[in-house]
Amino acid sequence: VGLLVGAIVGGLVGLIHAIATIKYRADQIVSGTAINIAALGAPSIVLQVLYNNTSTSQEVKNRLPLISFGSGEVSILVLIAFLLVPVVWWVLFKTPWGLRLRAVGEHPQAAETMGVNVIRMRYTAVILSGMLAGIAGAYLSIGFLNQFIRAMSAGAGFIALAALIFGKWHPLGVLGATLLFGFAQALAIQLQGGDILPATIVQALPFVLTMLVLAGFIGRSRPPAAVGKPYDK
Repeated sequence: VGLLVGAIVGGLVGLIHAIATIKYRADQIVSGTAINIAALGAPSIVLQVLYNNTSTSQEVKNRLPLISFGSGEVSILVLIAFLLVPVVWWVLFKTPWGLRLRAVGEHPQAAETMGVNVIRMRYTAVILSGMLAGIAGAYLSIGFLNQFIRAMSAGAGFIALAALIFGKWHPLGVLGATLLFGFAQALAIQLQGGDILPATIVQALPFVLTMLVLAGFIGRSRPPAAVGKPYDK
């Protein structure tokens, strides 16, 4: 139920972003920043109402199931995320819907002349992205941990955006990028117990790697041509 609600609320937040940027042509960065600021404050209000606490929820007794993998256990959502990579690749590059979506991202005017409803496709894509983000948040609270902690994502959303750029907007590339960033984060966790590097440098390691990637160490990463541009029918 928590996973489902997370996806629904994420989709609703995506809808708000879609209305602001598609219908009213607001700048996507401004709209996204406003939503992020609201997301910092809204959980405190909800936590206060539900748990009389502004920072954490009560612990969840029945978190998402763990599956034995190698020498440890991982959340079922981790395995689903890996399985989604070939599914997303197939949808984007082997189905008519994926072709229409990519056409809307590259040249919406040409897509419109071929009968594609550009506005509807954009709404669908943004809402789906919001639902996926909501599922990611649910993973953090009831998959990785067993409670919600305010600001628990700790900038992971921006690392995800960097992974998209690093992966050059391709599902397989994004998989490689997320594995690299995940490795950097896991390495930082392992190094925290030792005296090899100062703790502050260890904690900053994933973010330093992110900045190096965004600084251009990956070569040219070309986004879809119409990304961030309001569509004028």
